[in-house]
Amino acid sequence: MLDILSITFPIYLIIAVGYLLTRLGVFAKAELKAFGKFVIQLALPALLFNALSQRRIADVLNISYLLVYAAGSLVLVGAAMVWARRLAGKPWSESAVCAMGMACPNSGFVGYPIMLLLMPAVAGVALALNMLVENLILLPLLLALADRGDSQHLPWYRVVGQSLARLATNPMIIGLVLGFLASAIGWQLPAPLARTVTLFAQASSALSLFVIGGALHGLSLAGMGRQVGPIMAGKLVLHPLCILGALATGAAFGLPALVPELRTALVMTAAMPIMGIYPILAQRHGHEGFSAAALLGTTLGSFLTLNLLLWMWH
Repeated sequence: MLDILSITFPIYLIIAVGYLLTRLGVFAKAELKAFGKFVIQLALPALLFNALSQRRIADVLNISYLLVYAAGSLVLVGAAMVWARRLAGKPWSESAVCAMGMACPNSGFVGYPIMLLLMPAVAGVALALNMLVENLILLPLLLALADRGDSQHLPWYRVVGQSLARLATNPMIIGLVLGFLASAIGWQLPAPLARTVTLFAQASSALSLFVIGGALHGLSLAGMGRQVGPIMAGKLVLHPLCILGALATGAAFGLPALVPELRTALVMTAAMPIMGIYPILAQRHGHEGFSAAALLGTTLGSFLTLNLLLWMWH
């Protein structure tokens, strides 16, 4: 168990340092936004490009990983929508926001640093595959569901179209596409430029965790237990179980098996806390209160669930 804590403790210690320094006023929220923008606009795109361009296309475009991640997450989205609509009686927008909290992990800011320590050989590839599923399938679908039935919003298919169109200017998607192209044609950057991209990529891990910690300052779980509890259970428990179920189903139907490191990365991804932009996306529909509390709850709770999962896996 101490070996496992030696991996996860530094991750959450950096988050705690970010929280503490923000609370003490050493860093302001506006400065954290600038750090976060640096990670999203430069560090993570550079990381994704490096992870893909330096490997053969057959090694990075793993169909089994994509299918299992998409299938397991979509099953959870369906179950969450049924629970929220039929059993809890929530409106469409709130139901979709709840499903988003259960099915969309923080792959970049928390997941990648953890996987970099656990399985550095596949961490970058797993992040790239995660980004494909999350940005091309999960988020467009959930944003469309959140807008359903709201007369002042566009039809769901227009929302999906707009979400996909925005991907064309998303730096992380651009990094993905360029990395895939470089891998497909076997092109390598000139050495000075490659070292520059690597320096940007290496800045992503600690800085992203620090930003998450600072962003948690000011959030509260007070009075949100009934709303946040199901989202926490869905994200930290049900999502990994759905992925495990998808892995078993894929194996039963003859889907090519994943190497052990990618299989572990897939389950670990599902066990991560909610993505950092969750409250921002929920704000459009007036649900930023419980979504921010759910982000805080899953980030704190994941310290226990991730360590438990690693202990069981080990």
